[in-house]
Amino acid sequence: MLSEQLRTEVLEANLEIVRAGLVLYTFGNASGIDRAQGLVAIKPSGVPYEKMTPDDIVITDLDGKIVEGSLKPSSDLKTHIELYRQFSEIGGVVHTHSTYATSWAQACCAIPALGTTHADYFHGPVPVTDVLTDEEIQGDYVLNTGLAIVRRFQGIDPMAVPAVLVAGHAPFTWGATPAKAAYNAVVLEAVARMALYSHSINPDAPGVSQALLDRHYYRKHGAAATYGQ
Repeated sequence: MLSEQLRTEVLEANLEIVRAGLVLYTFGNASGIDRAQGLVAIKPSGVPYEKMTPDDIVITDLDGKIVEGSLKPSSDLKTHIELYRQFSEIGGVVHTHSTYATSWAQACCAIPALGTTHADYFHGPVPVTDVLTDEEIQGDYVLNTGLAIVRRFQGIDPMAVPAVLVAGHAPFTWGATPAKAAYNAVVLEAVARMALYSHSINPDAPGVSQALLDRHYYRKHGAAATYGQ
């Protein structure tokens, strides 16, 4: 049996993206993983957030088979599972169609690191995947979305840049916990908005230097972090 704590954490992550204004109606989903048991907890498909309880959270194994729950899991389940399979340090995944991050995804453009707010959370641009081929879309589309994300992260530490834009689709974020994945989704939307405004003021904005990017990122992350108590 999956712990009640993880079910509650996954429910709370789903509710957080609603509170932050990142989803409309039943758009979006959050999940978490119990790596010891190899089980994933995820939002049920199409269920209004305000009606969900911890018991509604669907539990599956890493093959996508339902282990606990009477509802269907999110239609994005296979993407979440692929991220858990390939990014061993993550404990939560969030998918939204938030306005600004999705706008960059629909434009098929990475979000550049233009300032220190971005650098505090993402150690470099937030990448965009390749456009899926017709064959990938007509095949196992949701799995192929996950595979496209994993391909894009070759050579990128997913914990240093805990977000991606799926071309023509929308963002995914992740973190060590479901709460951290939701937090990163909120921050991603903020930096996506700032980047859009910055580019509207100066389309040739140069972005932060590597030195400034490193200075801000590493003051919050890693063994030498100085931010906070």
